[in-house]
Amino acid sequence: MVRSLFRLTKMSYLAMVVVAISGLTSQAVPAQDGDVEAGKQKSATCVACHGPNGISVSADFPHLAGQVPGYIAIQLANFKSGERSDPIMQGMSAGLSDEDMADLDAYYVSLDSNKGSVTPEQESQAVDGSKIYRGGYEPYSIAACMSCHGPSGHGIPPAFPRVSGQGPAYLEAQLLAFKSGARKNSIMNPISFALSEEQIKQLSLYMSAID
Repeated sequence: MVRSLFRLTKMSYLAMVVVAISGLTSQAVPAQDGDVEAGKQKSATCVACHGPNGISVSADFPHLAGQVPGYIAIQLANFKSGERSDPIMQGMSAGLSDEDMADLDAYYVSLDSNKGSVTPEQESQAVDGSKIYRGGYEPYSIAACMSCHGPSGHGIPPAFPRVSGQGPAYLEAQLLAFKSGARKNSIMNPISFALSEEQIKQLSLYMSAID
């Protein structure tokens, strides 16, 4: 039952990707080009959680530096509208204009991304994660993660974020949130649901270290 319900054929997977991309046009996404210097000034309130250069020092918060163009603006718009739920970010985004979101997006895109790595003890888990990232998971016909996030994890703007260099604990937490349904996404919910917690950990380690 579970297997048949969450089995993703190549056609259904591609259809979901198309819907996800086309759906962006209906969201309140800032359309104008952002100003990097203005974004830098406006990022002062972001530093406490995301670091002075967009590199977070806490596993609870994502690295923003080097993210794909447009993704941060989309997420801020989603937090502001309530489409994406987070008590901190909904408060932070409530007063942002489209221009503010575009400026913040441009600033964080301009920064050098974080470089991740795994310890020798984590290498075997990361290798297992690479098999799913690059080859998918055949038992549920899950496509390779790199189909959306790119061979090097650099993402595809604006819909699919950069995952390389992101903190492994943060990646794991987000995949588990997709798995449980706590975070909603039409592509990531069924994919994460079909993966075990161990596979999610393996994927998170691998994605954090690829470049």
